[in-house]
Amino acid sequence: MTRNTQTTTTPSTTPSTMPPTPPTPPTSPPSTQAQHWLDQLNQALQHRDPAAAAALFEPQGFWRDLVTFTWNIKTLEGREAIQAMLTATLAQVQPSNWRLEEEATENDGVIEAWICFDTAVAHGRGHLRLRQGQAWTLLTTMVELKDFPEKRNAQRPRGDEHGINRQRQTWQEKRQQEEAQLGYEQQPYCLVIGGGQGGIGLGARLRQLEVPTLIIDKLEKPGDAWRRRYKSLCLHDPVWYDHMPYLPFPDHWPVFAPKDKVGDWLEMYTKVMELNYWGSTECISAHYDEQAAEWVVQVNRAGEPLTLRPKQLVLATGMSGIANIPDIRGQDSFVGEQHHSSQHPGGEAYGGKHVVVLGANNSAHDICAALWEHGADVTMIQRSSTHIIKSDTLMEKVLGGLYSEAAVQNGMTTYKADLTFASIPFKVMPEFHIPIYKEVAKQDADFYQSLEEAGFMLDFGDDGSGLFMKYLRRASGYYIDVGASELIASGDIKLKSHTTIEQIRPHSVVLTDGTELPADLIVYATGYGSMNGWAARIISQEVADKVGKCWGMGSATSKDPGPWEGELRNMWKPTHQPALWFHGGNLHQSRHYSQYLALQIKARMEGIATPVYGMEDVNHLS
Repeated sequence: MTRNTQTTTTPSTTPSTMPPTPPTPPTSPPSTQAQHWLDQLNQALQHRDPAAAAALFEPQGFWRDLVTFTWNIKTLEGREAIQAMLTATLAQVQPSNWRLEEEATENDGVIEAWICFDTAVAHGRGHLRLRQGQAWTLLTTMVELKDFPEKRNAQRPRGDEHGINRQRQTWQEKRQQEEAQLGYEQQPYCLVIGGGQGGIGLGARLRQLEVPTLIIDKLEKPGDAWRRRYKSLCLHDPVWYDHMPYLPFPDHWPVFAPKDKVGDWLEMYTKVMELNYWGSTECISAHYDEQAAEWVVQVNRAGEPLTLRPKQLVLATGMSGIANIPDIRGQDSFVGEQHHSSQHPGGEAYGGKHVVVLGANNSAHDICAALWEHGADVTMIQRSSTHIIKSDTLMEKVLGGLYSEAAVQNGMTTYKADLTFASIPFKVMPEFHIPIYKEVAKQDADFYQSLEEAGFMLDFGDDGSGLFMKYLRRASGYYIDVGASELIASGDIKLKSHTTIEQIRPHSVVLTDGTELPADLIVYATGYGSMNGWAARIISQEVADKVGKCWGMGSATSKDPGPWEGELRNMWKPTHQPALWFHGGNLHQSRHYSQYLALQIKARMEGIATPVYGMEDVNHLS
């Protein structure tokens, strides 16, 4: 097998040796201008002239690559970075055949084009934005490996077997044999730890690429992570944003799916996609055998200890790590009930009880609202400001152009919506969002005023860029309002802001402002640590520190310290620990980025050279 290598040096840049190509007139149709630019790029790349290729971009232009050139998820910012990447990768990648996929469009002086291209080993698709003849942004993504396409459409299996065969096995018999052997007589090439929507979606991608994969989860059935949450839980994102790979939700699916429907869908999906899923299975420990180039993973499957030896290990434990539970003086003296929000059963048992919820983000709001509905006396403790956006406003102003019924009717597919979203480099994404959230603040000014008058601390992110940037930078600090904000504004949910719990007494909590609140239940809606916390628990602290913090991009905003990296740390791409991957995020991210993670794993299984360009240094451990 060809071993993975990593480019660690930045080649020096050299001036172009190619003669300049006359530009197309700015009055030419958008498609003509876009194809002319692609022809120039193709010529520069065929001549192995990185400088000429880089000169086709604006001085501060962006090239975002999802696996095709870098075997990484990497954004190159500026001509120098683009030239350095091409200098290091061109000889191996051998890109060619750059072409338009459909007619280009122009709006406000920006030409946008959907493009296709090929590399030595893969087919690619991408998106281009031109301003005054130069590229502002370029997205390149790997669609499929040429020699190993997914078995679908024209490549789909027959399902039958004509002829006479005394040893004939039915489809079901073959499937039963596979289930019986994988993990016992046959080792999985890839082990996915975590059987939520992320692990299941990735498993489906790997299944279609014929990568022997086993998914394990400590809960009994797929979907149980949803079923076991509090009764009122629903998806806060609309249905068009939340599809799983291959099988979109049906047209009659509710806009905001209740938790039990999500759970049932995941269970059905696992069966229909024929995934190898072990429920009631806990990972006890794992370590990497350098000599054998494989993991040694100890698991307990419903009381049966087993050793698995996968070549690749994926931690699909969500975008978050282990629950954060603060250490507060007097905690052990409390005679009531206390638990983290992830363990909250719902509000049914707490009618007439005094409840204190520490935190003011999504889970805190949902839990407070459900407790109030069941007659609890509930107080929210807000330690720091929270970004709030009304669900209807989010759908109208933010998501509607890509993920809505109107978008579907206008021909926007989920796949194209995902690529459009991915085509915006994180460095410039705030430029797209700040004007939108200024409109949001103006449209819902009365709503925000009512919250501030109740004492609620509001923000729109450090730079006013709103929900998505907060999510990408820190994965916390926001709430999509589905009703709880009105209860806070009215005082039905009591609020104590600019404070936190200083001490816990047997029947009460004492806040830093001196207030003492009676309490029968304390809910710690205090979030989660970084995903590498799971690596520390399952593998070792040494490995956790080796890969470093997951999530965030170094924006130097609250809870996302620099330096700037330009992509989410360690997500869906190679890490500093060989054969260890992190997969998670919301349903949209899990769906979209599972494609690129699956292709990276498939390439390694087939021995395709995968030299990784531009792996970032570890700057933060947690």
